[in-house]
Amino acid sequence: MTSPTTAAPSAAASTVRSRAIAVGAATVAAVLVWALGKAFGAEYEVAQGDGKDPMTVNVGLVAMFALISSLLGWSLLAALEKFVPARAATIWGVVAAVVLVASYAMVFSADTTGGTKAALALVHTAVGGVLIPLLWRGARRGV
Repeated sequence: MTSPTTAAPSAAASTVRSRAIAVGAATVAAVLVWALGKAFGAEYEVAQGDGKDPMTVNVGLVAMFALISSLLGWSLLAALEKFVPARAATIWGVVAAVVLVASYAMVFSADTTGGTKAALALVHTAVGGVLIPLLWRGARRGV
């Protein structure tokens, strides 16, 4: 009598799954923080100058940018793991932190209300606060 065997997921499949979860979690966190900001009165209107109508930062825009930036972070980590495996996690962590801090410059220089700036800064923090530790923790550390 033979018993059915289940193949254990490969390390690559496990890595892809955990990173996909990190990207999804960062995107969901951004949307939830955006919704909380909206519930507390953030207007999410940003003046564009040159007499153009203000841009509304809606939930779709927030989700799209959170998803794209998270996928770019994942891509950078994968490239670093391929080309500089021994230092990939460290380099990626530094780059990710610098990008997060730099993203605040865009938020705080925006022509909008203080409440909207605060809410958008929290959205950026939510993405970085979820994505950075999850991807960094799961980074392969080569020898």
